[in-house]
Amino acid sequence: MPVNSEIFNRTIRLVGNETMDAIAQKRIIIFGVGGVGSWCAESLVRSGIHHLTMVDSDNVSITNVNRQLMATTKTVGQVKVEVLKNRLLEINPDAEIEARAELYDEASNDSFHLENYDYVIDAIDSLESKMQLLLHASQTNAKVFSSMGAALKMDPTKIHVAEFWKVHGCPLARALRDKFKKRQLRPAKEIQCVYSEELLENLGGIPENDGAPAEFHKVAYNGTMAHAVAIFGFTIAGLVMQDIYQKSLL
Repeated sequence: MPVNSEIFNRTIRLVGNETMDAIAQKRIIIFGVGGVGSWCAESLVRSGIHHLTMVDSDNVSITNVNRQLMATTKTVGQVKVEVLKNRLLEINPDAEIEARAELYDEASNDSFHLENYDYVIDAIDSLESKMQLLLHASQTNAKVFSSMGAALKMDPTKIHVAEFWKVHGCPLARALRDKFKKRQLRPAKEIQCVYSEELLENLGGIPENDGAPAEFHKVAYNGTMAHAVAIFGFTIAGLVMQDIYQKSLL
């Protein structure tokens, strides 16, 4: 039995060989492999996705360790997409993983050739980059999924899925919609988003002697929990798998 068949034996039992073949053929690109994107990437590869591109310009920092999959005290300072790529290839050595340590923005959009992908996943923090990605990705034939704000969340039962214009209770989604309206723009098609209406407060400051670089001592860095961002990421991966599964049954 080929190694891939052994790895995905339990998945094949659930979805069947035809769907498993469809999963392996899909091409997916994820923008942002932080708290949400890293867990999403892992779930996709463990589910049988063979072609995955990851885009993120950051290095692992000590403040990532509490919530990002590839962030450990041993990987601090390393390029996020490269660390994550190495981990994913340990899961499936035959997977085709492309790691692009680049920044996505309107100027760089064409270099990513979004039209070549079946699924585009947005897990970007930057509001401007997020808007540009949703605009451009929605103009392709790819199915687009987006993560709204995952910080300041604790209750897993308040994490939901809704179309972008119907997301409620999320400050990031509201700010993004306002940005679209101000520029009289909107995505070319519906985009399913993972979000939570919960909004907690930052109750604790960062201790002076915590060892983190000075640039992290900012009020703007909102508190985040591993389980919350992971659920966001797993939910997006689940939406992708469900879409492939449903289409394979037609």
